[in-house]
Amino acid sequence: MDRLQQLYREVILEHSRRPRNFRRLHAPARCADGINQLCGDRLRLCVNGDGARIDEAAFEGAGCAISIASASLLTEAVAGRTCDDALALADRLEQALSGTAPEDLGALEALCGVRAFPTRIRCATLAWRALRAALHGETRPVSTERAPNTPDTRTWTKTSHDVRPDQ
Repeated sequence: MDRLQQLYREVILEHSRRPRNFRRLHAPARCADGINQLCGDRLRLCVNGDGARIDEAAFEGAGCAISIASASLLTEAVAGRTCDDALALADRLEQALSGTAPEDLGALEALCGVRAFPTRIRCATLAWRALRAALHGETRPVSTERAPNTPDTRTWTKTSHDVRPDQ
């Protein structure tokens, strides 16, 4: 097994079993909901900060190991960054996952192992799309079924710990 695949397995397993910042933020500044219909991942990502900098990020939801691990890694990676830096990091990650950019991503490099499983790239990018939506103040949930920042026309209901599309 090559180094990237070993790193991928270790980091994904660790962050999916013990996700960091898997909690509700008290009085978050911004939140966004996301869904990956292919895998069934659902999450709510929230951030606190002064509008220019992210002081903390946290998430709630349910999903596959890749989705949970990616959200966990995201919360650690963006805390303390400016919003512009966090958005640039999200862009670099999506480029690395598509194979069009160098992997200079630090701990997030482990997510690049998902390239070996193209259908799982959506799982790895869901939290990052939710981050973009939160920082842009979007109110509609994001989906991995369409391009980032494209409005969703479905209606949604929110429970205290979950996000579900209306049937």
